[in-house]
Amino acid sequence: MGHRMWIMRRMPVAALAATIAAVLTGSCDGSTGPSSFEPGPLGTVTLRRGEAVRIRSLLSMSVAPSLGTPARHAVELAVRDVGTVRGRAIDLGDALDSMCSPEGGRAAAREVVADPQVVGVIGTSCSAAAVAASPVISEAGYVMIAPSTTSPLLTSDLAGNPNPDYHPGYFRVSNNDLYQARALSDFAFNQLGLRRVATVHDGDPYTSALVEAFAIAFQALGGVVPAATAIAKGDTDMTPVLREFAAAGPDGIFFPLFEVEGSPFAAQAGSFDGLEGVTLISGSALLVSDFLATPQSEGIYFAGPESDFGSNVNEATGKSADAVLAAYAAAYGGPPPSPYWAQAYDGTTLLLTAIRSVAVEEGGRLYIDRAALRAEIGRTRIRGLIGDISCDDFGDCGTGRINIVHHTDSRVTDVARLPVVYRFAP
Repeated sequence: MGHRMWIMRRMPVAALAATIAAVLTGSCDGSTGPSSFEPGPLGTVTLRRGEAVRIRSLLSMSVAPSLGTPARHAVELAVRDVGTVRGRAIDLGDALDSMCSPEGGRAAAREVVADPQVVGVIGTSCSAAAVAASPVISEAGYVMIAPSTTSPLLTSDLAGNPNPDYHPGYFRVSNNDLYQARALSDFAFNQLGLRRVATVHDGDPYTSALVEAFAIAFQALGGVVPAATAIAKGDTDMTPVLREFAAAGPDGIFFPLFEVEGSPFAAQAGSFDGLEGVTLISGSALLVSDFLATPQSEGIYFAGPESDFGSNVNEATGKSADAVLAAYAAAYGGPPPSPYWAQAYDGTTLLLTAIRSVAVEEGGRLYIDRAALRAEIGRTRIRGLIGDISCDDFGDCGTGRINIVHHTDSRVTDVARLPVVYRFAP
């Protein structure tokens, strides 16, 4: 007691008064009084004076890093460009690795929700991780905005019906793959003149749902899927599948695989007896610089999101796509190896814009209600690098626009420089 009284005697009168007020109100950070803020049903994040707004990224950093690493870099740039939320710094923390798998997604999501001060999440990179992460995030009342998960299973059938793996609080600025299926089927049937397209997937929610949606759309146009088969994750000997395809006599093969399986598939298909001249078509999981640099990538058509954004401006930061790309190259030593960097940038600004809108400042504290944040993201309209972004009732916020590119030169590895041969807009 004597020591405390000595401190009080030495304090200036104003400082002494502030200290007494803080003690009486139960606050030592300058926040005042009991709050009149009423938390919603999902809880509230309360930040004391000087505390940062905490968000996290849950991306594939070790498995499929060609998706996760550029997305993380784009998130970092967006946080830097936004700067603050209601005068508070933004705490991004270290990247959490979802590993492009259900196990990785679940573990990383549990780490996120173990911290009650985290407001929202950017992630995941892969649909397989999202299927396991989304229910964890949803049940805890958090929000997650994904830059590159595209499986229809995660949202809806685009006709007003939720799919099995949809959970409230899950949003994505990437496109539902039902759009890609429509684009690919029209391109293959009406532009390339293909009539018999075989398909292969690896059991992943992304690859399996996409080939199923493609088959339905292609057959509706009059096309035939003479063989539809699956490989296992990690398979590199494609002889059994290619032998089946050669016997089926396709004029095209659709293989939306990831690089580990997709690269050997392309290499072996290109020289397999009975498949000479067959058109190879893949999806965005292979539309990455590492694969584009390989000789087996030449001649393949790829479907993916738009990547030629040019002068489009993100209204939350005032930065154009060209300016963000220049900043990316300066900070990280070259262009992003995947087209989904722009979705990661826009998704981050969508999250931060919604947080700014719902945050309530009172008595030196900042209150962010979780239910209000979910609702706000659902109704926010923002102009991003990818175009106009708005979300439907099941979390689909993408533009629906798809580009199909034809890769003919393995010296060209910048996705944005590939020639666009077909554009789809819903």
